[in-house]
Amino acid sequence: MKVRFTPALFAHAEALLGQLLDFEHPADAVVSRYFREHRQLGHADRGFVAETVFAVLRRGRSIEARCGGELTDRRRLLVALLTVRGWNLRELAPVLKSGEEAWLAEVAAFDEAALPPAVRCDLPDWLYERLLGSFSADEVPALAAALNRPAPLDLRVNSLKCDRPALLVRLAEAGIAAQPGALSPLAVRLRDKPALAKHPAFLDGSFEVQDEGSQLLGLLVEAKRGEMVVDFCAGAGGKTLLLGAQMRNTGRLYALDVSERRLSKLKPRLARSGLSNVHPVRIEHERDQKIKRLAGKVDRVLVDAPCSGLGTLRRNPDLKWRQDAAAIAELSAKQAAILAAAASLVRPGGRLVYATCSLLAEENERVVDAFLAAHPAFALVPAAPILARQGVELTGDMLHLLPHRHDTDGFFAAVLEKQHG
Repeated sequence: MKVRFTPALFAHAEALLGQLLDFEHPADAVVSRYFREHRQLGHADRGFVAETVFAVLRRGRSIEARCGGELTDRRRLLVALLTVRGWNLRELAPVLKSGEEAWLAEVAAFDEAALPPAVRCDLPDWLYERLLGSFSADEVPALAAALNRPAPLDLRVNSLKCDRPALLVRLAEAGIAAQPGALSPLAVRLRDKPALAKHPAFLDGSFEVQDEGSQLLGLLVEAKRGEMVVDFCAGAGGKTLLLGAQMRNTGRLYALDVSERRLSKLKPRLARSGLSNVHPVRIEHERDQKIKRLAGKVDRVLVDAPCSGLGTLRRNPDLKWRQDAAAIAELSAKQAAILAAAASLVRPGGRLVYATCSLLAEENERVVDAFLAAHPAFALVPAAPILARQGVELTGDMLHLLPHRHDTDGFFAAVLEKQHG
């Protein structure tokens, strides 16, 4: 163990879990706030607390089944340490109370085979049923198992400042184990999760933290020098930075978002990146007058639409307990409206990329199919050849990235081009 396991450290995990299980705020925000309030916790201690409470969020249903009748946060944590994180009774001894060792021995012998499939997969019933609509009954458990594992840490090389071999050398010199990503030519995957905020290569803008799958969404845009490009739902700008590097810091790149707070996070990233062609613009909604001024003028538009986020459960396991079927229906309507608004910007011959980090057809293929039926000027362009031109070997007319197949977050993307005439 890399931490000194004490009752005090376990108490921190118990206190944080109690806050998380209210599901009132996103888990990552709750965890960040807790650590700001308890700065005495070192890097290893924070890692232990975060991974342990996230194990409970990931494996909530099967953990509760193992807990039996008495369902407390303490019991949830002990079961998570034993069955998910693989600790043994000797390692747990510093925090065990009278009778808990015998109870945990029973927990270890628990047979999950009799549990309903959705409980074994640690998915809410509604989500399990939705996934059965897109995947076979044999594949859903493999997908769920991948979603229930922590995500690796991926970096994206800033091609304006560095190349991948050079970054790998710099990381190795700092004692950080890393290897080239399997898919994106810009990706570097780290073996561990070191603190990076003070690393010279981060401070000088040579890399950004970005999931390898997310990088492929930017590659589908295939932005070129001198073009006018719009990142329609830019957020904190991870994909904006990739697009700007593709454009070699030329042309005009608009980063649009309805949240000033999210766009403010882009500013320090822009400063590190060396980009000067990015124009962050806060908009009120997808029909904002600022958008109408660009109508029919833009070469390429990326729409990374607001979605359920269910493809990111490795990082945000609380989402599966905070979403429901009604929310998905509302999101689908919002996604259709945003896609239609973004399409109005595209010039004849221009490209529109619609993307989500969802696993559900209602947010993905069905939104695209409905859009194409209502907008005959647009046509679907196969994604695989676009990626192949950039050294990425994947199949399919639309991009489907899945954690159990590609070891990335779950992503969907479709490339649409506006016809001339």
